[in-house]
Amino acid sequence: QVRLVESGGGLVQAGGSLRLSCQASGVNFKIATMNWYRQVPMKQRELVANITSSGITNYADSVKSRFTVSRNNAWNTVNLQMDSLKPEDTAVYYCNVKYYAREFWGRGTQVTVSS
Repeated sequence: QVRLVESGGGLVQAGGSLRLSCQASGVNFKIATMNWYRQVPMKQRELVANITSSGITNYADSVKSRFTVSRNNAWNTVNLQMDSLKPEDTAVYYCNVKYYAREFWGRGTQVTVSS
């Protein structure tokens, strides 16, 4: 059974930093591309960043140079370091993996950036 559990969200002032983590189980983590999405009310979820099994990273234009995605295959975790946060980064952040033609999501963690 695939399970993704996010942690690390919270309230931070603009310009501050947060580090999100996602603990994965039930997948062959080493071969999986891991994704971070975010969603605000009334809008579609958007891809924030992802990292392939070989460590290639991809970022949304809105977070480039501010966010860094990394993975630890020994611990089956994927992290999202978020720096220089802006109020528009406020959202629920979700960990995601597409695995054997199925898609799995964590429950999400709230990030709130105050101005």
